[in-house]
This record gives sequence, C-alpha cells and structure tokens, in this order.
Amino acid sequence: MYSKVLSGLVRGVEGTLISVETDIHDGLPMMNMVGYLSACVREAGERVRTALRNSNFSLPPKRVTINLFPADIRKEGTAFDLPIAVGILASMGIIPQESIENILILGEMGLDGHVSSVTGILAIVHHAYTQGIRKCIVPSGNSQEAAIIDGMTVIPVESLTELVDYLSGISAIEPEYVDVDGLLGEAPDRRECDFSEVRGHETLKRGVEIAAAGMHNILMTGPAGAGKSMIARRIPTILPKLTLEESIEITEIYSVAGLLKDGASIINRRPFRSPHHTISLHAMSGGGRDPRPGEISLAHGGVLFLDELPEFGRSVLEVMRQPLEEGAVNISRLNGVYRFPADFMLVAARNPCPCGQYPDVNKCTCTVNQIRNYNARISKPLLDRIDINVDVRKVQYGELFGDGVGASSSEMRARVLAAQNIQLCRYKGEDIRFNSQLDSGMCEKYIPLGNAEKEFMEDCFTRLSLTARGSYRVLKIARTIADLDGDQDVNVRHLEEAVFFRNADGGGAV
Repeated sequence: MYSKVLSGLVRGVEGTLISVETDIHDGLPMMNMVGYLSACVREAGERVRTALRNSNFSLPPKRVTINLFPADIRKEGTAFDLPIAVGILASMGIIPQESIENILILGEMGLDGHVSSVTGILAIVHHAYTQGIRKCIVPSGNSQEAAIIDGMTVIPVESLTELVDYLSGISAIEPEYVDVDGLLGEAPDRRECDFSEVRGHETLKRGVEIAAAGMHNILMTGPAGAGKSMIARRIPTILPKLTLEESIEITEIYSVAGLLKDGASIINRRPFRSPHHTISLHAMSGGGRDPRPGEISLAHGGVLFLDELPEFGRSVLEVMRQPLEEGAVNISRLNGVYRFPADFMLVAARNPCPCGQYPDVNKCTCTVNQIRNYNARISKPLLDRIDINVDVRKVQYGELFGDGVGASSSEMRARVLAAQNIQLCRYKGEDIRFNSQLDSGMCEKYIPLGNAEKEFMEDCFTRLSLTARGSYRVLKIARTIADLDGDQDVNVRHLEEAVFFRNADGGGAV
C-alpha cells in the first residue's frame, strides 16, 4: 500500500518541502530508503523500525520502500524520523491517509518513540505556509517557535503513540498558541547598561547616535581602557524594537544555527555579537559541507562588535567586504549556492598602536614602523566601508567623578527613533529603510545639494582625497545628521559634521 507524507528541510536559512513516499509490498522483508540521503537520514530507518516496535506497532514481513522526493536535493538532518514513521503506519492502514493530507510533519524520534526537537523548524514552517499549507505537526519543544507564523495551526506532539491516537481520531491535541505581539512588546528593555552611566565622551556619543540613527558602520580608535567596549555594548539600548518581520527572519537564522533555546518562540531583541579575534574564517562568514550561518549572519538586524580589530585575521576581515555592501553572504557549494542574510551594523574598536598607549609618548613604547604596520593590518577597502570614525580620548578625572550626568539611553533612543521614522516615510516606495543603504543613484535623488553644498563637497573631495565611495558616505552621514536635527534639506553645517566623523581619525579611512 502506498502513502505520502509532507515534510521539509532547510537549505541555508530557507525551507524546502520534501515528500516522504512509502510503499509496502510483497517481497523479501527489508527496508530500503532512497532519495539522495545523507548518513544520518539513512540511519533513520533503524531508528524508526525500533521506535515502532517499542510503541507496540509491528512491521509486516514485507518489503518497505521509502523515497524522499525530490531526489536531486541532498537530505540532511533528523527531522524525517517522524514523517517516515507516519508514512509506514499509513501504508499499514493504521493511520487514515486522509488525516495526513496537506499537513507538514517534522520531528526526530528516540528508540522509545519519544519525539525530540530539531533545528530549522521555523524556516520550514514559514516556507510551507507560503506554499498554502495551514497545519503542521512538530515536536512539543519546537511548537512555540512554529506557532509564531500567523494562520498556521501547530499541533505539538511528544511521542509517536500520542500522534497516532490524534491522527486516528482517538484523542485530541490542543493547538499551540503564542502571543507574538506580547512577546515583541516585552523587548528590548534589557537595561543592564545605560548611556547615562557613560561619563564624558560627548563627541563619541554623538557619533554613536548618528550611527544608530542611520545604521552606519562605526570605528572607534583610542587607547586601552578609554571606554570603547563600554560604549559598544550600550548601542543596542538605543536601537529601535524589532518588527515582526525582522523577528521572524532573525529567529529563522538562530533556529537553523541551533541557537534558539528549547521551548523559545521568537528572538525579540536585536542581536549583539562579539566574536573573539581568534575566530576562523568559516565561523565568521558561515560555511561547512552543509553551510550554517556564521557570526555575520547571527548579527543580522543587530550589531556585530569587533574589538581589537587589527588582531583579527586578514582573511576574516576581508570576507566582510561583500556583506557590508550587499547585506548578505553567498556561499557556493557543489550542490548549490546558499544565501545568508547579513545586514548588520558593524561596530569596531582598535588601539592606536600595539601597546595601546599612543599618543601618550611618555607611555607608548612603539616605533613608527610598528604603529604603521599595526594599522596596515586593516585594508583600505574595508576601512572605506566604515562610515564613521571617532577618536576616543581618555576621560579626565573631573568628567569621570564629577556630578554631571549625560544623556540616557532612552533620551538617545527617542532621537534615533524620530530620525528613523523620517527615513521610513522617505523610503516608503523603495527597498531600503535606512540612509546607510542608499546607493549612488538614490543619493542623487534623496540628497539634493545647493550650490554652496556642492562647492563644499568639491573642496573636500580635492583637499581630503575622498574616494567616490567616501564621497557618497559623507552624503549619507549628512542626510542622517539632518534627520536627527529635523531638517528637510542637507546644508553645509550637516556636511561639515559628516566630514568630521568620516575623517575623525586622521584620514586613514576616507
């Protein structure tokens, strides 16, 4: 008897539907699985056989053929255990075939028939919903994750026996429900830190506010202990809350990477990733035989903080050049090209010299060549993709222990949100959201300059040896500054401040 069960897998961070076809017929008793299967999928046959026996279901002494279709896609993962078991039981007549039509089934099984969580559930369920599927059966540990897809009925199961009783109409299972709006409303008030705790650094805080308002990349250069890491870790406190679409996209990435906590439903805070400088190329960009997201994808929609930037491997830094421009990373393999979202805000910090004490000549022990070689570890093309550069000076005693209190995260966040709302209205008909995403054509459309502004830019282009990319980045920064000030047009004052923050470290990045 023939049966068909709908299942799925993840390729990159995108779901793909897979049909599990089962046929039981006369012949030598054996189980044969076909369909371009990996080793872990082939092993599912023995797991399923044992789980069926331990759940009091006896396989008939016949030939069982299982095909995972389409056959040209390599099948990876353990999510096929449950649909294979259901397909066998449907072919045996224990489960009615009509009860599994147009239902997505996913899950790993133990030898006792217990159903365990798997990774990538959200991406598969989301894709199934776009294909018209409105009901799915998933492990109870993944049910809240799957239930954030509005309109999808999610049935959580803990064992094969429980699922058989449900599909046979013997018992009922309450569908999973998640209050997505409530979960998003809880974010992002992770307020272990606040900008009000930062004393001094007013110029740096202004640069960070501009960067957050336009989602510009920023590089902080200063001596050790000046407060660069402290500032960076407070940047998420001034970023806007995630939209539902952003939350789903980020949650899909974390689900595929296996970083979504068991029982969790959604990522409701913007990511903050801070990898160590010993990170490998593949850990940063993503990869492997069956590619998984790297740090730059895990930072999607949030902040990627690279402390001690020159200490990272040259190849690790250079791999970010394409994602910084395109907002995604493409990984090519023999069986296809995988595309991972990587639209993040890069926040980097570096010391001015190897010992970290320059420009204090009384403490710095580095030679001119050592300083030059140290800063040369970061290529000009990468620096050219960093919009804002800020010199970080040591805080004076009076600033550190004085009575003055700077702007709080809530105050800065209010200004950032106001500027971003202006951008959302401005780019409503475009495929972008922030000023940092403007290309050269859009810069000319959305940042018209008067005669005085054109003369100022021409002077800066010649005097500061701006590159074409650097010139457009100055315009984008100026557009963000104007939005923060509530000005409709970009004027010379905005351009002056933009040039300052673009070239604040002495011109190396422009």
